[in-house]
Amino acid sequence: MIAIIDYGFGNLRSISKALTLLSIDNKITNSGNEIDNADSIVFPGVGSFGDCIKNLDDKKILEPLKKSIKKGKPFLGICLGLQVLFEASDESPGCIGMSLLEGSIKKIEFKTNNLKVPHMGWNQVEYKKTNLPLFKDIPNKSWFYFVHSYKSKIDNALTDSFSNYGEDFSSAISFENIYATQFHPEKSGDLGLKVLKNFSKIS
Repeated sequence: MIAIIDYGFGNLRSISKALTLLSIDNKITNSGNEIDNADSIVFPGVGSFGDCIKNLDDKKILEPLKKSIKKGKPFLGICLGLQVLFEASDESPGCIGMSLLEGSIKKIEFKTNNLKVPHMGWNQVEYKKTNLPLFKDIPNKSWFYFVHSYKSKIDNALTDSFSNYGEDFSSAISFENIYATQFHPEKSGDLGLKVLKNFSKIS
């Protein structure tokens, strides 16, 4: 069973419907025990970095969530679910993230481009590494759907794939049992469903 983390925000139903469409057992939960007993975890992210961490703490699932991930349980973070894995974010100065990954999240800013923030819409994902479990049988430079104003920098060694919006940024990362995408697979059509299916096969 995949536990979908309910922290008070997020497109939880969209993720659940996508997994159900794929015949993957899933449950939306804010229970530490259910997170601990799940086979894997999906963390869909909508909202702000600081509010997300506060809500996880208020619901008393921040530490159980971190404990499950540290034990090696497969984890997929989506959008903000990628960002809160890091130590800090420009979005919420002074707020400490889950700190499972080193580094900080930066605001999308342009000095010469007249591009709008947030970055919203379809964009290509280009692989930086090979043999990526999340992207098995998905062609390089495929298109996925993004909605975000903050990013993980491309020079991060964790980067599996990158996209470009005025400048390159990490569109997918991984470290041991941790996987995360800046794009929304649940909004990315058949290829997004394929990403979720690939994650469900990781053990």
